Amino acid sequence: MIDQKAIEEHIRGILAALGENPDREGLLETPARVARMYAEVFDGLNYTNHEIAEMFGKTFEAPQNAGPVVVRDIEVFSYCEHHMALMYDMSVNVAYVPQGKVIGLSKIARICDMAAKRLQLQERLGSDIAEIMMDAAGTPDVGVVIAGTHSCMTARGIRNASARTVTQTFCGKFREDWNLQRLITEGVK
Repeated sequence: MIDQKAIEEHIRGILAALGENPDREGLLETPARVARMYAEVFDGLNYTNHEIAEMFGKTFEAPQNAGPVVVRDIEVFSYCEHHMALMYDMSVNVAYVPQGKVIGLSKIARICDMAAKRLQLQERLGSDIAEIMMDAAGTPDVGVVIAGTHSCMTARGIRNASARTVTQTFCGKFREDWNLQRLITEGVK
């Protein structure tokens, strides 16, 4: 579990290390605010991939001959584990081939959101979403494509505001079937 009291103490120390006065009016409540924000935006750290699959794994019997299911443009944000910098303007496309059951569509977006609520690498986020989807939907045939912007590149370092990162995770049939890959890669920017 996330220790909000410890976060408050450390944020107070960071403010002092920056040369700020943590007791001035505008910063007095900042450590508690940051601690509450961290508890919210890092909630995914409290769960394993399997636990997330169980939380959001509501399935229904699939129609006979059900084709691939694709959910596009799921918006998430996360934090880079290298700089704790915001990864934003992230769009996730998820597709899977049902094997007897389909997962509730809103659950796919919830899976993406919860997996993003961790210190992450974009590559691992795609892998985590794929793993959770395979577990929740009961199929090895899953594809995940993520396009996102990283403030560790846009706001510091190289400061390239237009740089976007695209990652792909293909499992099962998605590894070899170009037509399945196209379902989630076309139009990604």
